Formats: sequence, structure tokens, C-alpha cells
Amino acid sequence: MRKSGQHDSGDAHAQGPWSFEFDKMQARVAAVRIHAHALAEELPTHQHRQGQLAMVLRGTVTCEVPGALWMAPLHGGFWIPGGVPHSLRVSPGGNVCFLFVEDAAAVMPPTCCALGISPLLRELILRLVVMAGDPQCEPRAQRLHAVLLDELVRMPTEALYLPVSEEPRLRRLLDALMRDPSDRTTAAQWASRLAMSERTLTRLVQLETGMSFGRWSQRLRLIVALQWLTSGLSVQQVANDLGYDSVSAFIAMFRKAMGQPPARYLAQRR
Repeated sequence: MRKSGQHDSGDAHAQGPWSFEFDKMQARVAAVRIHAHALAEELPTHQHRQGQLAMVLRGTVTCEVPGALWMAPLHGGFWIPGGVPHSLRVSPGGNVCFLFVEDAAAVMPPTCCALGISPLLRELILRLVVMAGDPQCEPRAQRLHAVLLDELVRMPTEALYLPVSEEPRLRRLLDALMRDPSDRTTAAQWASRLAMSERTLTRLVQLETGMSFGRWSQRLRLIVALQWLTSGLSVQQVANDLGYDSVSAFIAMFRKAMGQPPARYLAQRR
């Protein structure tokens, strides 16, 4: 995993002090912990045969797979099946555990998904990180693997992601909104910035993402809101930071999208 702005050849190995050699993994399950410092830590697009769970302890993790952007909130995670090309970005100051699972070890979802993390699963993964590389811990680690996998397959899933496109103009739009999700620039204004007509932009967004411009930009803000809320920000602060005219307007959007208001949603997740 590298600092933002660095690149590698895109092979299956993370470079640097947090390197993990996927092709030399011998156990059914392995875990590694990543600490990002003042700068974001990035791993360019790569793939490996093992499935991967990203579990967030502090900060956020963004994962991009073909056609979709996943953002894991604090104390949550997402699952990436083996063989799926993906890139990862850990926010500055982030603290993340990555759990690698051999395909034959557990029956996991065949597609990417957000995954709930129970307190038991969290502690099992953290214990596995501590045991890594210690031969004396091997018998205990084998017993821990069985319990961990049994808990892992029971975790609830959620298909909450942002459809994305490699079309260059839409990438510019995505990057701008990710930098400032409170930006309320209209479709007509974005079309002018991107040197196209509003009709062309709205058709392009629909074609590439399967959503209207309004729904797509709202989904982005919803995912960002979930990250911020689970990181400890208040509903009022999130509403303000996302550019909503009032807290009630934000709550109404959240309720419509998630089926319940933010406070109830967070209480159930905790």
C-alpha cells in the first residue's frame, strides 16, 4: 500500500512496510493491519485469489471495483470476492484491518457488498493480527480460524454502493463531488463545465450508472453521510456539511433512502 500519488505496476502485491504476499499465503485465513498517517494510503488496482474483508477501526476506506465505488463506515466493512480487480484508499489517520480468506474456506457472497461486523468478529480479527507470524501461536490460530469463519458467514450484507464510470468527463464529476459532497452545482452547470449540453450529460449519467443525475448525486451524499455519522458526527453537522437547507430535509432524504431516520438506523447498527 502506498501514499497518495504513488503508483506501481498493478500486480497483486502491496509495496512498502505493509506488504502482504498473497500468493504465499498458506493458511485459510490471514489478517493484516494498516495505519495511515498524515497522508492517505493507496493501493492501485490489483487482484488476488483470496476474498478480502476490509474492517474499519478508525477513519474510512474507499474501494473501487469495476463499475462501483464502495465506502466502508467506522466499525463496518465490505467484502471483495477473490479475483475481483479493485483499488483501495485509506483516509489520513485511518486504521484498518484486512482479512484474507481462501475461497474454499467459507461460503461468502459472490459479489461485492457492505458487511456488518459484530463485536466478536472484530475481536477475532484483531487477535489474528497479533498472532500473525508467530509459530508458537499456530495451534491457537488454527482454532481461532474455525470460530472466525463461523462468525464471518453470519454477518448481514447490504448492497449500498455508488455506480461509477471510467468515462473521462464523469470521472471529473465524481472526483469533484468526492472532494466536496456539499457542492450543489446543477446538471446544467456541470454540463457547461464539462463542455457538453445538459441533455447529453443526463443521458450519459443514465447510460453509465443506471441512475438519473439527481439520484446518483444523492446516493453519493448518502454514502458519505453514513461514513460521517458512524464516525461520530452529529446529524445536524452532517446535514450542514452536506449542504442541506435544514436538518429535517436531510432526515427526510435519509428516511426515504434507508427506510428509517438516522438515529434509529445507527442505533440498530450499534
